[in-house]
Amino acid sequence: MPLYLSKFSYTPETWARLTKNPEDRRKAAQAYIEAVGGKLHGFWYAFGEHDGYTLWEAPDNTSMAAVALAINSGGALSEMETTVLLTVDEALDALGKVGQISYRPPGA
Repeated sequence: MPLYLSKFSYTPETWARLTKNPEDRRKAAQAYIEAVGGKLHGFWYAFGEHDGYTLWEAPDNTSMAAVALAINSGGALSEMETTVLLTVDEALDALGKVGQISYRPPGA
């Protein structure tokens, strides 16, 4: 199954709620991905540009998109970005197929 890396940031209101009532959000994230047949591999908070990161496994892009849409529509996040991760073997396969493509730069 494909892996996905999400980076997210909470709204100030969400942080205010969490400081008043601390909650382990890994449990919620796990339930969301399991609802589509996937698995949560990790959930981390961070300093810096984003408040946290998650590593998910989902059956397909559509399933992961459904999870991301459900989370984003909840209003607790100010930002969420999800990246599809390729295995080394998938990247090597892609590199091997480059020669099959006749790329023409714009205007050339």
